[in-house]
Amino acid sequence: QVQVVESGGGLVQPGGSLRLSCVASGYIFRIYPAGWYRQAPGQQREWVAGITYGGSTNIADSVKGRFTISRDNAKNTVYLQMNSLTPEDTAVYYCNAYRGTPTLPFDSWGQGTQVTVSS
Repeated sequence: QVQVVESGGGLVQPGGSLRLSCVASGYIFRIYPAGWYRQAPGQQREWVAGITYGGSTNIADSVKGRFTISRDNAKNTVYLQMNSLTPEDTAVYYCNAYRGTPTLPFDSWGQGTQVTVSS
């Protein structure tokens, strides 16, 4: 079971930046890749970015060039740096471990962190 706590969300103007953090308990992020997902109102949850324990990253096309994922293994923490934000990035952002492919996240989710991009 994955236990994570996401933080760092908030209200930001278009073009602004935010840095999200996700702290995991236990060793789950040492075994499986970690990913960020988001869910906008009325839409399905979508994968945004992923990173392996060794630091290999993968970014969804929809945010490539604007979002960066990183991690601090000593702190068991994964980050999502979001730049050039647009209103379309408004969503609740979640992190989770996944089994090899981002389409197979673990069943348990944290409460997420709300990101609202608005002027």
